[in-house]
Amino acid sequence: MQVVKVLPKCQITIPKKVREKLKIRAGDTMILEEREGEIVLKKGKTVFDYVGSLPSLGVSIEDIREKAAVEIARERK
Repeated sequence: MQVVKVLPKCQITIPKKVREKLKIRAGDTMILEEREGEIVLKKGKTVFDYVGSLPSLGVSIEDIREKAAVEIARERK
């Protein structure tokens, strides 16, 4: 068990040993769940976690991201 302190802006720091063990890096997505009065923090998954394990659609991940960004920008106009 690790002890962390909640800072004035309600932030915590994940201890280095835990980050290294779980391969958590800056920019990673984390999932926070509340369960019966406890907080469970898990490393989230993104499309990049599945690169190489899904069948090829003939389109690169970068192309998919670019098309998604264009579509989102179009919807916001």
